[in-house]
Amino acid sequence: MNEKTTQDAALAASADCGCAPTPTERRTLFRDGISRRGALGLGALSVVALSAFGISSGVTAAHAASYPSWDDVQKAKQNEASKAAEVKRIEGLIQSLTQKVSETQAAAEVASTEFYNAQQAYFAAIAEADSLQEKADAQAAVADESARKAGQVAAQLYRNGGDDTSLELFFADSAANADELLARLGSMDKLLEYNKTVYNDAVAARNSAQSLSDQAVVARDERDRLQKIAEEKMVAAQQAADAAQAALDEQSSNLATMQAQLAALKDTTATTVAGYQKGVEEREKERKRREAAEAAANAGGNSGGGGTPGSGGWVRPHGGYRSSGYGPRSQQCNANGCGAAIYAAHSGTVDAAFYNGGYGNYVRIQHGGGIATGYAHIKPGGFAVRNGQWVRAGQVIAYAGNTGGSFGCHLHFEVYINGRYTNPIDFMAGKGISV
Repeated sequence: MNEKTTQDAALAASADCGCAPTPTERRTLFRDGISRRGALGLGALSVVALSAFGISSGVTAAHAASYPSWDDVQKAKQNEASKAAEVKRIEGLIQSLTQKVSETQAAAEVASTEFYNAQQAYFAAIAEADSLQEKADAQAAVADESARKAGQVAAQLYRNGGDDTSLELFFADSAANADELLARLGSMDKLLEYNKTVYNDAVAARNSAQSLSDQAVVARDERDRLQKIAEEKMVAAQQAADAAQAALDEQSSNLATMQAQLAALKDTTATTVAGYQKGVEEREKERKRREAAEAAANAGGNSGGGGTPGSGGWVRPHGGYRSSGYGPRSQQCNANGCGAAIYAAHSGTVDAAFYNGGYGNYVRIQHGGGIATGYAHIKPGGFAVRNGQWVRAGQVIAYAGNTGGSFGCHLHFEVYINGRYTNPIDFMAGKGISV
């Protein structure tokens, strides 16, 4: 991906270089107590309703109220009619859960793509507006310089000829105002005779500067319009991602139990319902044990300077070397750091945590004062935070990966000021941090 807006920081290598997700990783990173939703900190935005993606917030509760208990299964086994009805019921619930996961994930992918495209359009508009303004400023400088030279020539002409001292003062006094000077010079036949080229250059530069300045105003209006659209798309994408995760969590919490219940109902051997129930409980205990072990292992990832404090509460967001600088870059094949910890560069509120097109899995944190940071290419299942969650500087927020338009496991780090990207190397250097 030809990413204009950041510097890439490859993270310290991890013993595990496989970035594929596991069910355990996904469950580990979303423990109870982490806020699923919260204030966006972006001001009032027009929020696209979940219903636009075919998602209903009431579906999960309806499912939860109808899940069978083990007592229901035990009672159903007592006669064939009840057993058949319960089998049909459970099979329908499993199918419904699977369908809801598929639908919400598809909606999340659509919303993610729309946000990514809107975000890139906004970034392109920033570049266009800035470029036009730079050109306008350059032409204005040319106009000022040409007008100054024309005034100097005219003053010298009349000084040498001794024709009119007042004209010398006339030109000298107006030299500080290019537009006024050019207007006066345009009426002077003698100047046009001897200094026509300089005068014409000044007029042309002034006209060009005005035209470019007018175009820059239009470009800035378009930039601001696209920024609003991008933020609205971001909110919709986050909502869709939350709905997809909720559906997946619902499935993960109930699927294994219902599959065991289904097996118990269909079993014609002497195996008891209690035996199936015990098997589910033992697998759940083993899952929690593995999660705890993995969480403890992941907590020790502060290597190579990641999380190192600078000034004003800012910290280094990664623990490895910088694989490329700010601006466009060619393919990067040697980045490392699969699974290495990514740290919040400053305290703030997470307002985005979802898959974001070419950025892959992406987190954005609002720090206040119009400053935000972005973290891209996070590994599958590698989110350690959720939308709406408050994080402290140096807290592990994710784990590096290779998702999206990436050429190797690394952190793609961005800094935004009032929504505009800026050079993160220079910004962090101003905070006393070398990235």
